Amino acid sequence: MLKKVLSKIRTYVKVLILIILATLIILSIVALIYKPTYQVSLNGELIGYSRDKSELQSKINNYMENGNSEDIAFVQINELPEYKMCLLKKNIEYNDDEIYSKVIEKGVPYYKYYALTINGEEKAYVKNFEEAENVVSKLKEKNSKNKDTLAISEKYDTSLKEFTDVETCVSKLYEEQPKTVVTTTKISKTNTEVSTKKSTNIGIDFINPVSGTITSRFGSRWGSSHKGIDIGAPKGTSIKAAASGTVVVSSGGYNGGYGNYIIISHGNGIQTYYAHCSKLYASVGQSVAQGEVIAAVGSTGRSTGNHLHFEVRINGVAKNPLNYTY
Repeated sequence: MLKKVLSKIRTYVKVLILIILATLIILSIVALIYKPTYQVSLNGELIGYSRDKSELQSKINNYMENGNSEDIAFVQINELPEYKMCLLKKNIEYNDDEIYSKVIEKGVPYYKYYALTINGEEKAYVKNFEEAENVVSKLKEKNSKNKDTLAISEKYDTSLKEFTDVETCVSKLYEEQPKTVVTTTKISKTNTEVSTKKSTNIGIDFINPVSGTITSRFGSRWGSSHKGIDIGAPKGTSIKAAASGTVVVSSGGYNGGYGNYIIISHGNGIQTYYAHCSKLYASVGQSVAQGEVIAAVGSTGRSTGNHLHFEVRINGVAKNPLNYTY
């Protein structure tokens, strides 16, 4: 009985060894004739074969994010390649460079620049934010009449505008203050100083949450609604609570483009938003006083530079923060 069992086991082992050997022989033959690769198609059409799918796609992604010159902000490509693993005869060549060229040839480059606006109307264009901020600073130093309606707007377009240098911009945009006749009037000592602080009808007096230059205003922007204002400032600049209240959101991450952001509730349905922060100092449930530092300026989320995105919402409806601050 034992001999029969051992005989059957030996038979099974021999069959198993034969199967393994046959499989190895077949795989060896396949390896000699074929090579694993990726078949690449674009819009349903075969355009070639790639040795390394990850490397090719990484190269395409880098082009989409950065373009091929410092003036390009990003490149929009609507049709991206599709990859399929397959085995090809070894005499067939890879054509990654040709595939890359075909994918990017229909890409639409978008250029980034900055517009200097007065009352929302574009007046001049400069290449970078530093130049735009320099123009605003010089016009404020010269006490230009339009200094309070002057703003910087970040722009993206498929073609570049004609840029103007800083000094030419200042000369072009400067408006002389109207001359006034100074008279003296006796006033009683009981008179009080007139406040220049912007009054509101919502029962709260806000302070500016950060010192900086307004780079984008409330309202229509790039085909959508900009629900707050952007204030450009260096990374790490302290962000202060515009009014006292309770922190109801303190969240890190992308958050739908807000990045790291904080929401403070001030009661009566009034809330303020502070987005794109590099650091968050206040936590959910914390009571904060007006002027208390709650975060630091950054460029997290959907952002192209360091700034604070500041919103005022009443019963969930976004209001123009310039009605209450700055």
